[in-house]
Amino acid sequence: MVSASLGPAYHRLWLATVLSNLGDGIRMAALPLLAATITSDPVAVAGVAIAGQSPWLLFGLFAGAIVDRFDQRRLAAVVDVVRVLMLAVLVVSVSLDVAGIALLYLVAFVCGVGETLRDTATATLLPPLVKDADLDRANGGLVNAEVAGNELVGPPIGGYLFGVALVLPFAVNGGALALAAALIFSLPNVFAPKAGSYSSKGQIWSDTRAGLRWLIKHPRLRMIVGLGAVFAAMDSAWFAVLVLYVPQVLGLPAWGYGVLLGVGAVGGLAGGFFATRVTRMIGPAGSLAGCLGCAAIGQLMIGLTASVAVVAAGLVITSAAFGVWAVVARTARQRLTPAEMLGRVSSAAMTAVMSASPLGALLGGLLAAGWGLRAPILVGVPVLTVAAVVCFLAMRERD
Repeated sequence: MVSASLGPAYHRLWLATVLSNLGDGIRMAALPLLAATITSDPVAVAGVAIAGQSPWLLFGLFAGAIVDRFDQRRLAAVVDVVRVLMLAVLVVSVSLDVAGIALLYLVAFVCGVGETLRDTATATLLPPLVKDADLDRANGGLVNAEVAGNELVGPPIGGYLFGVALVLPFAVNGGALALAAALIFSLPNVFAPKAGSYSSKGQIWSDTRAGLRWLIKHPRLRMIVGLGAVFAAMDSAWFAVLVLYVPQVLGLPAWGYGVLLGVGAVGGLAGGFFATRVTRMIGPAGSLAGCLGCAAIGQLMIGLTASVAVVAAGLVITSAAFGVWAVVARTARQRLTPAEMLGRVSSAAMTAVMSASPLGALLGGLLAAGWGLRAPILVGVPVLTVAAVVCFLAMRERD
């Protein structure tokens, strides 16, 4: 629940975030299911996920330069409209039974490009709408909206709707995005780029380099982005093998994996909800270091036991830590970055995380193949512990 004291504009942004991420969660569950009805080739089916995730790696850094050039409100709304049109093409094609795997790749890729631009734009929309003192609380609401839509509510709804009718999840996704676009466009017109906020030659790469140089020279944000990438890599290392760990080590049937994912999502929601209280109690340095330390504890709990209850508790702890980290790191970026560079700095931070995640998953697979399923879970314990100490000592000196 979001507080009325944050204002009606924030409520519209929050609701748009709910709808957009709910649609993303529905689509991410339904697209692979649709692919499986077209082909039985596992590589072809996996290509849908690759097509949807690749835009961050290809265009993530440049998304910020684009966002900083335009009215972010209009850009986010236009991106959602384009995604609605792509989903409409898919709905018609599925209805006429002419949808092929190439069309699914195209839809996944275009929606992924749109998600890259929209997520970057959304990161810049919040500061003008709320007071600086309320940024952490407002970010907590947005993070919870993202977690609930993408992880907790959207995927099960997507799977259910697909079982009812093949076109239904994509139609619902399109409708949710259309409403989100209308809500974003209704926000106050305070997002026009400032004069001189991008290079006079209009070169996207020049703007991107300027943002990266600024970020690299800022010690606090540089550390937060770097440690965020480490956090994401270690988290992905064990998550990549969890689907094997659940049946082989915990002895649970297939549905147990889904239940544990839901438990983890609840932990993420708890982290977003309590992030403001934690930060105001122990400060940003203590909060970020505590997130890394708690994640290490959670992974230790998951990796050293075959108890379902202990593993569930470890999942709650690690997910809650990630939720708190997301709120604190995002708030720090918004407070410390000049408004005209916020898009570029935000896209650099998100690209670092999105790039570290598949590398961590690859590391997890290699460790599991060579040392067993517990290895990718436990490898993060010493890494995150050291990162927590470094984070606390370095950031405490700058507080």
